Amino acid sequence: MSDKDVKTEEENMVSDPSDSTDEYEKVCIMCHRPESKAGKMIDLPNNLTICHECMQKSMDTMMKGSFDYSKLMNIPGVQILNMTDLENMVPKQQKIKKKKEGERVKPAFDIQNIPAPHKIKAQLDEYVVGQDYAKKAVSVAVYNHYKRVATDTMDDIEIEKSNMLMIGPTGSGKTYLVKTLARLLDVPLAITDATSLTEAGYIGDDIESVVSKLLAAADNDVERAEQGIIFIDEIDKIAKKRNANQRDVSGESVQQGMLKLLEGSNVEVPVGANSKNAMVPLTTVNTKNILFICGGAFPELEDIIKERLRKRSSIGFEAELKDKYDHDKDLLSKVTVEDLRNFGMIPEFLGRLPIIFSLKGLNEEMLVKILKEPRNAILKQYQKLLALDEVQLTFEEDALHAIAEKAMEKDTGARALRAIIEEFMLDIMYEIPKDDSIGQVAITRAYIEGTGGPVISLRGQAPRQIAQS
Repeated sequence: MSDKDVKTEEENMVSDPSDSTDEYEKVCIMCHRPESKAGKMIDLPNNLTICHECMQKSMDTMMKGSFDYSKLMNIPGVQILNMTDLENMVPKQQKIKKKKEGERVKPAFDIQNIPAPHKIKAQLDEYVVGQDYAKKAVSVAVYNHYKRVATDTMDDIEIEKSNMLMIGPTGSGKTYLVKTLARLLDVPLAITDATSLTEAGYIGDDIESVVSKLLAAADNDVERAEQGIIFIDEIDKIAKKRNANQRDVSGESVQQGMLKLLEGSNVEVPVGANSKNAMVPLTTVNTKNILFICGGAFPELEDIIKERLRKRSSIGFEAELKDKYDHDKDLLSKVTVEDLRNFGMIPEFLGRLPIIFSLKGLNEEMLVKILKEPRNAILKQYQKLLALDEVQLTFEEDALHAIAEKAMEKDTGARALRAIIEEFMLDIMYEIPKDDSIGQVAITRAYIEGTGGPVISLRGQAPRQIAQS
C-alpha cells in the first residue's frame, strides 16, 4: 500500500460519521461562529471552545480595564468572580482616627472637675443596692486613677495604677456595678470574659483582644481608649490548674501574658478583630492609663479561707469551734492574697491588682430592695410597660417577699428575680391588651405562690380577684 493510500484511509477514518467526537463542528462561545469560518478553536474546561480572535479581544479588553463581564454571565459552566463577594471574604478595613499634628492629648477629666468619691458613691447608690464597702472602694480607686491621669506630667513623682480585683458570688452585682460606673463617668468601657482567652498561638482570643474591644468602644480613637476602663469578668477561670500535666494554655499562661497589660506597656492590637492573624490593620495602644477591674465568683475559695482560719484555732477552754465559720455568710471579706495564691492565682498577677475587696451575698431584704428601690428597678420597668396600656400595676409587700424567697432558693443572686417575675407576669402581659376596661392589676402573695390570682380592677368598678387557672 502506497503512502497516498494510507493518507486517504486516515482521512476517511477522521471524517467517519460514526465517530461522535468529529460529528459536529466546534462553535465559539463568544461569536457563535463555527470552526469552519472562525478557524481552529481553543479548548476550555467543561467542553467549551473559543476562537483565537475572540480570545485576543477578551485579553485586550481586560488589559484596558473596560471589559463587559455581563457577556459571560449567560455562558454555561463559566463562573464570574464577583468583587463584592471578595470583599465579604476579607474583613473590612477599619479607619483609625488620626491625631492632628501638634495636638495634645486631652485627659478625660481635668483636675478641677474630677467627681469626688462621695459623689461617685451617691450616684452608684441610685442604681446599686447594698454593697457599701465595694462602692466606696470603687469610688476611691476611680477618683485616684483619674487624678493620676490628669497629673501625669506635673512632676517627677509617678503614681502607680490602682487596678482592682472584685470577689463575690454570682448575681451579687459585680458587672452591674462596673457598667453603672462607666455610664456615670462617660468614659469608654470594655467588658470582656476571661474564659475565651488563651496563650498566643492557640485557638481562642489573644490576650490583646481585651484592649481591642476597648478601642472599638472608643470608636477607634486611640487617645480616648488609653483613658478607659477594662472589666475582665470570670477572672477565676484562668486560675492555675491543679495536678495538670499538659500545658496550661488557658490558665497560668494567660495570667503571665496579662502582666504587661496590667502594669502598662505599648501593645499592638488588631482593629476590628480579636486576632492578629485577621487581615486587619494593627495599631499601638499604651495601657499605662487604662484602669483594669477584674471580677470573679471564685468558687471553693470559701473552703480555702475556712481551712486557713481553722489552723489558727487553739486547744483549750477558749478555743474556737471548728464549725464556727460554716455558717458565716461574710466569709469572703476575710480573703487574703495567700488564699488567692492557694486558689491558683500567681503572685505576679495579684501584685498588679493592689485593691482587693469582696461583695456580699444577697439576702432576702436586699432582694426586696433590688425589686423596688433602684432607679431602673425591675418592678418599675413592668409598671412602665403596663402604663403604656393605661393600666396601673401594683405589688403588695408580701408578694415582694414571696418573690425574694423564691430567688433565695435558686441561689443565683439578683439574676433569679427577673426569671421569676417573667414567669408570673406572662399571663398578665398576654391577657391585659385583650380588655380595654382593665384599669389596675395588683400582684398578691397568693398569686406568686400559686394559690390565688391577681386582683383586677375594672375602670369605675370595685376590684375583683381572678382565680388561678
